[in-house]
Formats: sequence, structure tokens, C-alpha cells
Amino acid sequence: MRLLHTAEGLRCCLAQGGTGSVGLVPTMGALHAGHLSLIDRARRETDRVVVSIFVNPLQFGPGEDLDRYPQTLEQDCDRCNAAGADIVFAPTPRSLYGTPHPAAADLTQVTPPAAMIAGLCGQSRPGHFQGVATVVTKLLNLVQPSRAYFGRKDAQQLAILKRLVQDLNLPVQIVDCPIVREADGLALSSRNRYLGPAERAQATILYQSLSAAETAFQAGVRLSSELVAIVKSGLATTPAAQPEYVALVHPDSLEPLEEIRTMGLLAIAARVGTTRLIDNICLRSRAPIIAIDGPAGAGKSTVARLVAHQLGLLYLDTGAMYRALTWYVLEQGTDPQDPVAVAELLPHCQIRLTAQVVQDDQPQPSEVWVNDRPVTQAIRSAEVTAQVSTVAAQAAVRQRLVQQQQQYGQQGGVVADGRDIGTQVFPQAELKIFLTASVAERAQRRQRDLQALEQPVPELEVLAETIRERDRKDSTRAISPLRQAKDAIEVSTDALTIEQVVDQITALYRQTVANRGGPS
Repeated sequence: MRLLHTAEGLRCCLAQGGTGSVGLVPTMGALHAGHLSLIDRARRETDRVVVSIFVNPLQFGPGEDLDRYPQTLEQDCDRCNAAGADIVFAPTPRSLYGTPHPAAADLTQVTPPAAMIAGLCGQSRPGHFQGVATVVTKLLNLVQPSRAYFGRKDAQQLAILKRLVQDLNLPVQIVDCPIVREADGLALSSRNRYLGPAERAQATILYQSLSAAETAFQAGVRLSSELVAIVKSGLATTPAAQPEYVALVHPDSLEPLEEIRTMGLLAIAARVGTTRLIDNICLRSRAPIIAIDGPAGAGKSTVARLVAHQLGLLYLDTGAMYRALTWYVLEQGTDPQDPVAVAELLPHCQIRLTAQVVQDDQPQPSEVWVNDRPVTQAIRSAEVTAQVSTVAAQAAVRQRLVQQQQQYGQQGGVVADGRDIGTQVFPQAELKIFLTASVAERAQRRQRDLQALEQPVPELEVLAETIRERDRKDSTRAISPLRQAKDAIEVSTDALTIEQVVDQITALYRQTVANRGGPS
């Protein structure tokens, strides 16, 4: 691991590392298990991990804790090294801003949309999010990562940074990661170090109050006024916890909500003693999403279609979406091997899926439209089949179609399968399945399929070696690599029939619905 203090050293070190993917974990130091969870995820998803440690003066206002914010660089470096970070970037204010005492008035700053910084923490911390947006933009420009990792505890910051990347067309994916909590529910924070023993015990009231509102939500409460009142009532039982705000907003736009129709962010800021703490929970009233990942030949598509049919959900046929785009590329006379020409077509291709039809009690492929033109049969042509892998491997295509897939997921009630549905497309899916089978089993299945089609049948070992090589390529490819999400349930299909697999997943789905009290 390298410890670097200057932009010049950072650029040089990154240039020496080659062309692999880079993950960035921006922090202000005083690292705890929450930070380490971000580093761990970056380690699993990218080739090199850069952790920045910088207490940014621009995001602290007058009277805030800039001068006493905990700084433990030596200990932080030890933790980064143990977690598998490749680079720790710990600049001084002078090396990052060109002056030891940067002031907003003297610097070009990035200002988020006014509506996104007007509420929540923006009410009491004027200038804070301009400072955050500015330093993160600088770090993204210096590191040029493919992914940058942030925790959901700072939900307003997360929404603002996602909007920043979108509005400025920055070529990076903002990855939001779950809040990490102590056993008693207190969200991990570097500022927890300020709490004395009595205050530490009292601080748990933030999560307890949010949990009480979540219980009411699961029982059917949807109005903001009622949910906020429950949280405030909980906080009132601990006089040491003085709320700054309790609010219900949309987690992406931060727009205040009067009622939760699909999802809402219930957020708190409160002082426990002199320490300002924040916490939140996301409440979803949409039907859950089922994300099914796994290696080729494990039966994902068949299982996903049957699960969707049995539960009355939409099967999000991601393969059909890539085929539809490939059909459109060919229809326009564009060379599918020209990524620039394909990228130029992306804004003009609107893909629509409808729920699959059922014939003889068997679900059929989804019906597909491109720009309101039915193409369900056309996308299955030999010409499309020959070119779809070439088109699907292009980064711009991948980014565009993931966005469209995520739009389908906003209302919930979908089943999707692939290599990274649970890790990248729907990381917040309520039910994640990693469907797998041994290489030997998949080889036997492939042999039976070829026999049924009356096609030449290779030896089992030849098929097995082909499958091993496909697994290796799928797991190491730069775009959408095969990964098992940490919270995915592994289902091995070796000793199970299709019906047994479907029954197992539908039972897990119904249990998920029952546990969260949402619609089915």
C-alpha cells in the first residue's frame, strides 16, 4: 500500500498501475467499520482501491468542529492496509487547494441545485454541501475512478453526489452502501467518539425512534405527519437528544413528501449533548424486487420467468433489451462493432417491455417494442443473435440499458436475472438469489439440450472445460462481471427440479413480503 500526499504523486502512482478499474472511497479519516465496509466492497468490485483521507475545511461552517475533528492517520493507514486498499491519498489543504486556509470566496466551487440543499442538513449548515461537492469533484478528477463508494447514512450527500455526476456527465458510478450499525442500532460515525458513556447510551434513541416509525409503516401508516410524529415522540423520551429536524423526503430528489406512495427517506438530525448526529431509514411501499444472478447454465432465465408468472410480477427480460437495441442498430444500418456510432443511437432507442403471456400454463418471452414498434419476433433473428454480444459488451450500451432497467424497478414488482443484477442494477433489491450449479451438472444439462435439438454432442469433459472458461471470463470481465452479492441467498440447483427451485424462491419472496409488511 502507498501513502501519498500530493496530487502529482497520486497521478504518477495511478499511471504506473495500468488500465484496470479503480474504486475510490472518500473519507475524512477516523475510520471505523462503516468505512471498512466501503473499502471491502471496492476491493471486490475494482482492480485497485484508493482511499482518500482529508478533513475538508470548505464543508465546515463557523463554530463547527473543524479544529477538533478526530485525525488518526497512522491508525487509519493500518486499517486501510489490512482491508486491502492499494493507495491512501492524504493531502494537506495546501496540496489540494493551493493554500493552507482555503476560503469559499477565493475558489471555484461546485454548487448543487438549490432545492437539494435547502432542507435537512442544509438548513443549519449553509455552504456545507457546496464544500462537499467541490472536494468530491476534485477527487473524482484526480483519481478518475470507475466507481466511488459512499454510505447511506449521509443520505442527503449521497443524493446530491448522484445528481452532480449526472448533471456534469462525469464518467463514474456512485455506489451507495448500507448503513453499518452497532449491535444496539447506533449508526457508526467518526463523531461518535465525542460521546461520553451516558451520551453514547442515549444516542440509541435516534435509531429506536426510526424503528418505531418503520413498524408503523409496515402496519400501513403512510402519511408524513404521522410518521414524523412517531419519531418526535420517541425522541422526546430522551431529553438529552434535541432534534434539529425530522423529515420525510424522496431519497433521490430530496423533495418533501406528504405521503409515501413508492418510497420515502425518513431522516433525523439531533444533538446528543454537544454532538450532532444524523440517521435515516428508507421506507418502501412498492412490491419487492427479486434479483437473480449466477453463472451461465444454472437455469436463471427459466427460473426467473416461472417465478414472475407464479407471483404475478413483471419478468424484466434484460437479454431481450440488449437484443432490442442490437436490432435497432442493425435496422439503422450502423456497424455494431463501432462503439461511437452505436453510442450515437442510444438516445433515440426507447425500449418497452410488457408482461409475458402464458400459453399451456407456460410463460412465454416478454413482448418487446422499440419506439412503439413491435419487435418481439424480430429480435430473435440469426442476425441479431450473431451481433448481440458485440453490442452488449460496449460500456455506453451497458450504462444506458441499466438506467432503463432501473426505471422499471422504481415501481417494484419485477424479477430480473443476469450476472450483476443484485450487485449493480438493483443493489437494494429486497430479495437477492445467487442461482448456481456445479460445472458437472451444467455440462450434463448442456449435453441433454444438444441431444434434444439433435445437434452434435461433445464429450462431457469438453463441455465442462468450456463452462469453466465461460465462468472465468464472466467473473473477470471489466463490464458487469459475475459477482455474488454479500446479502444474496445461494441456491444450488444440482439436486433440485425446476419446480423445486421456483417453489423455494417464491417462498422466500412471500416471507420477505411478510417481514416488511409491504404489498405483495
